[in-house]
Amino acid sequence: MARLILFNKPFGVLSQFTDRSSPTPRATLSDFISTKGVYPAGRLDRDSEGLLLLCDDGRLQARIADPRFKLAKTYLVQVEGDPHEADLEPLRRGMRLKDGPTLPAGVERIAPPDLWPRDPPIRVRKSIPDSWLRVTLREGRNRQVRRMTAAVGLPTLRLVRWSIGDWTLEGIAPGTSMEINLP
Repeated sequence: MARLILFNKPFGVLSQFTDRSSPTPRATLSDFISTKGVYPAGRLDRDSEGLLLLCDDGRLQARIADPRFKLAKTYLVQVEGDPHEADLEPLRRGMRLKDGPTLPAGVERIAPPDLWPRDPPIRVRKSIPDSWLRVTLREGRNRQVRRMTAAVGLPTLRLVRWSIGDWTLEGIAPGTSMEINLP
């Protein structure tokens, strides 16, 4: 029976169990996850928050993380600016980034979601509005959502991965996890 852990990764936590690359200790998964024998299925940047899946089954890990399986990943993204529909069209069509073209993304403006406060808070500029988007990708390049929103003039202020496939953060507080036993 495969074990799957849904973890709500806080801002500033590395998506790995150890950190040997920094002279000053940084928060890692080992500060939150005590279960042995599980490994992250994919990554989530240190400055991003939200759903990170960990499992003890290599096949399941590959199915979740490998872009060829095109498992949908949905992000709640706070951006700087007040985008119009035309501003979001390049994201929906697919766009060219430095590492090549992206697949089309599902993108819609949403009302500010009811999320936990971020620590530290995002920077706020009184003269520049911010907005929230729901972005769904079926690929997972390094910092892809941030690079895509920046390319259309909407820098990302906060990024929360809300779901991967059918698994969501619903009911999981930051820094906590929920374990699921899969057949």
